Amino acid sequence: MVTISIENNGSVKAAKEGDGEAYLAYNAAYGDGDEIAISFSEPGFYHVQTDSSLIPALLWCRGRYSFPVPYGEKRITYYPYAFSGDIHLVTVRKARKEELFNYRNLALNPADWHGNNALFPHAHANVETRGEAAFAARNAIDGLIAADWHGLYPWSSWGINRDPGAEITLDFGRPVDIREIVLYTRADFPHDSWWTEGSVRFPDGSAVTFPLGRKDGAQVIRVSKKAVTGLTLFHLVKADDPSPFPALTQIEAWGTES
Repeated sequence: MVTISIENNGSVKAAKEGDGEAYLAYNAAYGDGDEIAISFSEPGFYHVQTDSSLIPALLWCRGRYSFPVPYGEKRITYYPYAFSGDIHLVTVRKARKEELFNYRNLALNPADWHGNNALFPHAHANVETRGEAAFAARNAIDGLIAADWHGLYPWSSWGINRDPGAEITLDFGRPVDIREIVLYTRADFPHDSWWTEGSVRFPDGSAVTFPLGRKDGAQVIRVSKKAVTGLTLFHLVKADDPSPFPALTQIEAWGTES
C-alpha cells in the first residue's frame, strides 16, 4: 500500500491511500509547517511527483518520506508557482517491471532534500555555499540544466563555497550499473569559473579522473561500474581564472538497474 498525506505537527489534514498507486488532490493552500508525507508498506520502484510543476521521476522508495513545504528562501530553486495556490496534486505509481530495464538517468530526483532518507537517489555534500537553498546538493539532481545564470529557478546549482576540498555524494539506495556520468558545470561567465579536472570515487575504493572544460552543456565521462550503491564527485580542480566561483548545475548517472 501507498499512503499520501498532508500533515502539520502530527495532525493529518488530508490523506489517501492505494494499492501500488495513489493520488491526493489537496483543495486548500499549504500552511506554515505543512508537510507532504508518503508512506510505502514495502520497498520498491515508484514514479513520484510531489507537485505538478516538478519533473516526475522513477525512484527507489522505502519507508516514509516527509517533505516540509518550502517557504521563503527555501522556495527560490522551485518554479515560482510550485506549492502555491489552493489546489495541489501529489501522485505515486508503482513502476511496471518493463520500465526498470530502460537505460536512464539514475541520478534524477526532484523530490530530494536534506532530510530525505526514503526516496532514492539522495544527494549530500560536505559543503554548500552559506547553507543557502540556492546552492544545496539537491539542486544537482533536480533535472534542471540551465547553467548561464545562478541563484534561483531554473538556475539551481550546487555551490562549493570556494572550498577546493568540496565533494558531493549520490546514494542510490540499491545496486545499479553505470555506463556514463554526465556533468553540467555552471556557466554564468564571467561571474563563474570552471573546473579543469575532476574525479569520481565508488564505494569499492576505485576512482576515475577526467578532464573538464569551460562549457555550457553536457560533459560526458565514460565508465563501466556494476552493482554500485553510490558515487562521490571530488578532486575538483579550479581553472586559473579570476573568478573564485566554480559550481555544479547537474550530475547525471546513466545506466540500468543491476
